[in-house]
Amino acid sequence: MPTRRVLARRRLLQLRRRFRELTMIFKGLADTDHPILAHIIPIRRCNLACKYCNEYDDFSKPVPLETMFQRVDKLAALGTTVVCISGGEPLLHPELDSIIGRARGHGIIAGLITNGYLLTAERIQRLNRAGLEHLQISIDNVMPDDVSKKSLKVLDKKLQLLAEHADFHVNINSVVGGGIRNPDDALAVGRRAVELGFTSTVGIIHDGDGQLQPLGAQEREVYRQMKAMEKGSYARINSFQDNIADARPNQWRCRAGARYLYVCEDGLVHYCSQQRGYPAKPLMQYTVEDIRREYLTEKSCAPHCTVSCVHQVAYVDNWRAPQRPSNPEAIPEPGGLVQIE
Repeated sequence: MPTRRVLARRRLLQLRRRFRELTMIFKGLADTDHPILAHIIPIRRCNLACKYCNEYDDFSKPVPLETMFQRVDKLAALGTTVVCISGGEPLLHPELDSIIGRARGHGIIAGLITNGYLLTAERIQRLNRAGLEHLQISIDNVMPDDVSKKSLKVLDKKLQLLAEHADFHVNINSVVGGGIRNPDDALAVGRRAVELGFTSTVGIIHDGDGQLQPLGAQEREVYRQMKAMEKGSYARINSFQDNIADARPNQWRCRAGARYLYVCEDGLVHYCSQQRGYPAKPLMQYTVEDIRREYLTEKSCAPHCTVSCVHQVAYVDNWRAPQRPSNPEAIPEPGGLVQIE
């Protein structure tokens, strides 16, 4: 178990993180011409092959470090507050620590989404030294199956290492929907996360297009029990997911391409991981004019979207404009866009 000195240091770091998160919110409220959150992909390759996932391959090479530095620098120039590194599996990038350090050097909040398989005590200490502030692991089941190998049985020792060594915030996300065979597994995962001192959240797995697959009665009950387990913080304010759990569409304005950027391994900006191809403009050419345009562009995929990070970013702007389609009776076909005047 961590010593008292280690626990005291972690509490101090937690207070600093909370202050930076509040600063992020205030900055977002004051100005709409900058991204709040950007996901960047340093490598598309993954060491796993979960059946529901469409965000990986088994052959891509890491993006060169200098290229990643240029992208982080550009995000900083756009005023981005949070950069989250994902993949693929980002721990496969041999210079991941330097990318994290580059973001922190700009004063950007640095996060990481990983499957956790490659974590060791030494690797966690390196992430501490790099300045990582948030890490998330999604665990899909208690025992591995042919849908997902991200199981509590396999990853529990990794979670124990994080509890012992990590100075950064750790969130364990469990899931329902999308072919998960035993919804009650999410409760076991969430309880173990809380037991180890982590925060716990629940997500609803989307289909291959990032859209809703309605939950059954058992899944909805597990979802509600998991929500009761979540600790209060900005990242867990998400009434969008409550509607999704009950198969209700969300009437809102998605700010992807403006307040949220998804930057793929090729350096192109997309709306999100599930809508790659729009607007598909190189990050290095992205401007405030692009942010302003996409802030007002209505996305037809929004009503049944399950991408929670985009939902969370939208809360910052909820009061600025009606969070609903300009004409609910004329929602375009999937893939189409409506420009809001």
